Amino acid sequence: MNDTRERHATVPDPARPGTDKVILTADEMRRAISRIAHEILERNGGAGDLVLAGMRQRGLVLAQRLAARITDLEQAPVSVCQIETARYRDDLAERARPLTPEPLGVEIAGRVAVLVDDVLFTSRTARAAMDALLDRG
Repeated sequence: MNDTRERHATVPDPARPGTDKVILTADEMRRAISRIAHEILERNGGAGDLVLAGMRQRGLVLAQRLAARITDLEQAPVSVCQIETARYRDDLAERARPLTPEPLGVEIAGRVAVLVDDVLFTSRTARAAMDALLDRG
């Protein structure tokens, strides 16, 4: 495993073009996921009705890792679904939006849905993801 992208959370380093800057080591990432998983469980009284909704791309990967950690802690499976926000963005042209939302593959009505992404950069994206969840339950 020589690829640092597999072992570390990295971002491009503007001071050194063509290289990455390590944000978290593998151990730090594992501990961060564990802390987040514990926080989710504490705030929701366990994993009973929990659904982790990962935003497309890296949010889905993070949601899957959180679900695996929560499953280890609670000895109960946690549902994960992928959220696509394009249809709900207010800054895209109408013709660029898909006509119908993609199915989640998980029932969310009456459940606790936790929105997961690696970076919530703008409120537009977070709002679009919440609208996508509300549209489905």
